Amino acid sequence: MKVKCPTCGKETEYSPANRWRPFCSERCKLIDLGAWADDAYVIEGEPGSIDRMTPEDVESAARYTAEREVRRGSRRR
Repeated sequence: MKVKCPTCGKETEYSPANRWRPFCSERCKLIDLGAWADDAYVIEGEPGSIDRMTPEDVESAARYTAEREVRRGSRRR
């Protein structure tokens, strides 16, 4: 199965043969790790808060996060 690398967008194989999956390379994996370390990615809410959310709230939060990522992706390029 082919997927786009979350960091650079290059098409890459998503299989056990790709040791960096879902990334295309160690470089892209480390860039993503660095973004987490720099707090570029944020998981909203308090730990365990999803347990108190309704299914509708979870869906709404997922939709918001996906839309935010699309906006952030368009600013990067």
